[in-house]
Amino acid sequence: MSAILVVNSGSSSIKYQMIDMEGEQVIAKGLIERIGADNGKVNHACGETKATFERPLPDHIAGFEAMIAACETYGPNLAEIGIEAVGHRVVMGGSKFIAPTIIDDEVIRTVVELSPLAPLHNPPNLLGIEAARVAFPHLPHVAIFDTAFHQTMPAAAYTYAIDREVSETFHIRRYGFHGTSHKYVSELAAEYLQLPLADVNTITLHIGNGVSAAAVKGGKSIDTSMGLTPLEGLVMGSRSGDLDPGVLIHLARQSGMTIDEIDTMLNRKSGLVGMTGSGDVRDVLARADAGDEQARLALDVYCHRLRHYVGAYYAVLGRVDCIIFTAGVGENAAPIRAQTLAGLEHLGIRIDPERNESPARGIRAISSDESMVTVLVIPTNEELEIARQTVVAVQG
Repeated sequence: MSAILVVNSGSSSIKYQMIDMEGEQVIAKGLIERIGADNGKVNHACGETKATFERPLPDHIAGFEAMIAACETYGPNLAEIGIEAVGHRVVMGGSKFIAPTIIDDEVIRTVVELSPLAPLHNPPNLLGIEAARVAFPHLPHVAIFDTAFHQTMPAAAYTYAIDREVSETFHIRRYGFHGTSHKYVSELAAEYLQLPLADVNTITLHIGNGVSAAAVKGGKSIDTSMGLTPLEGLVMGSRSGDLDPGVLIHLARQSGMTIDEIDTMLNRKSGLVGMTGSGDVRDVLARADAGDEQARLALDVYCHRLRHYVGAYYAVLGRVDCIIFTAGVGENAAPIRAQTLAGLEHLGIRIDPERNESPARGIRAISSDESMVTVLVIPTNEELEIARQTVVAVQG
């Protein structure tokens, strides 16, 4: 394979990278914003060349036309780099899709059917797929599902204890998300430790605006914190994470809030935003350091929940070789890492304060030499993982 075009489509945006698979290097990347508006915005970078311009972007087809136009003006030459396939991020694959999948009309119909399980994500993903198939009609297109990595979970981990007929009728179970990231960092950890992937047990903590944990045994997910939707699990920027279902019943009965209003509150007005007014961990840390008690409490809740899942997944795995911090907060917020693992020395988990506070980038160990469990910071690269899986699918 020469190059892979990786696409992550939102309702009004297209994020893309062109990756040379021989050296696994980014050739070009960009972000197309404000799709559906007359003043659409295109950000494009190729090597040292960076360009930003505006043009009407009535739909996603126009978005891909803008991307191609940017390449014609600023590089790269698409014919020369030889794009061999297009890899698409798709959030929800249900239990149907467990591997990277060549996209055809039947796959699209199935993704549409799964959209009620991810109404904010699958429809925009589909817009990008359909537009990309128009822009690149002769290339294979591959869907990489966020949920696929977690389809190795045992039934005991993904089954909810509700009426069986209801769960089967409405496909209610734990699916998990961020699978591309959890897969990428757990495999890279085995390489770093110089151990066979099949022998390594990891707890992966993807901590960005969205936050999820996974228990990965021998390269396979056996449990994860997000559930039917990305709302379950850890405290996030604007999502509540775990919540007594009775809260929803109480609110519906006592507050007069509608289902849509409760949905908006839990997904957009909860988490750090709900507790502090800000979903940015950097802001909350600064306010806590300045003596803001609400910010301090929010961080305590945030890290308590993380530590809770570390302990739970330690029990699920039985033996843990490595704990991984990844994504924006996980890679950059040393205080969050320290507070999350504080007090777990009896489990063989010890962070070295100097290593943890180091401004170094790239994959690195932050655990002490005495720690029985290696603690790593690994920058995630979901685009590269999508490209790799696209190659696997195309090559069969």
